[in-house]
Amino acid sequence: MAASELTTNYQDNLVLVSFLIGFLVFFTQIFKFFKWVWSMFLRPPKKLTNYGSWALITGSTDGIGKSLSFDLASKGLDLILIGRNPQKLQTTSNEIWAKFKTKIKIILIDFEKTSGEEIKKKIKEEIEGLEVGILVNNVGSSTNGARFYHEIGLEGMGSLVNVNIGSVNWVTSAVLPGMLQRRKGAIVNIGSGSSLVVPSYPLFSIYASTKAYVAMFSRSLSLEYKQLGIDVQCQIPLLVATKLASIKRSSFFVPSPEQYSKASVRWIGYDSLCVPYWTHALQWYLFNAMPDSLVNWLLLRYFLNLRKKILRKENKLA
Repeated sequence: MAASELTTNYQDNLVLVSFLIGFLVFFTQIFKFFKWVWSMFLRPPKKLTNYGSWALITGSTDGIGKSLSFDLASKGLDLILIGRNPQKLQTTSNEIWAKFKTKIKIILIDFEKTSGEEIKKKIKEEIEGLEVGILVNNVGSSTNGARFYHEIGLEGMGSLVNVNIGSVNWVTSAVLPGMLQRRKGAIVNIGSGSSLVVPSYPLFSIYASTKAYVAMFSRSLSLEYKQLGIDVQCQIPLLVATKLASIKRSSFFVPSPEQYSKASVRWIGYDSLCVPYWTHALQWYLFNAMPDSLVNWLLLRYFLNLRKKILRKENKLA
């Protein structure tokens, strides 16, 4: 065979292989897109009462936690509401009962100041005899605005770790045995886009790190307990118009707690790691398309400006 023929065959094969690779890449992306559309908008939600008749929600008096409490009650679940403010707990309980006439139990716990052993003991006593099928670890805390690491202080560090990590561990430890006994249950841990969507989260370093713990904790437990009938999931919200995020108005990329909650409920029992709200998923895609160095530069500039505004406000109040 002549050298020219070998070259021609090689080029033809190279073109064919390139075409096949391109087709596979294109087909894979199309498949992922339609799978995302199905999961986000068309897939039917699970019947949550199949997990059990009660749902336990931490941080249930504000923001996402309060909205989730309403939505879970609308699905026919009785509720166990956990919070640190007795007036807010009672008000939330009354509002939900007036609308859905569901059974509601209140547990008063300050996760910032209560030891892990006390948290576990109190919850185990309060849920004795109740079929807790769904646990939502929603309670969370952040620093008082954008701060350098050295400005936070020991008390602030301890608060973040106790609330964002300790609560997830101890509440799960209290509820999990009952789920194991019944071989069914769903655990939903509310994470944060700060730990996964962006390459770094400057001036909120401890907060983002605690949420990274929640994501890994959830994925690991999902593998451990899936075979035992328990679905463990970490939901990743980006910005939501809540007090914690210091955002008062919702927008296209920033849903209200009610909007986020409706999306959140649809995902319970499915993927171990998910972004329930569709515009948040779109933002994740956009961030991934940008170079990490650019995202880091933009975030640092934004949070440095935010820090300046906070300091100016504090100086005026001083």
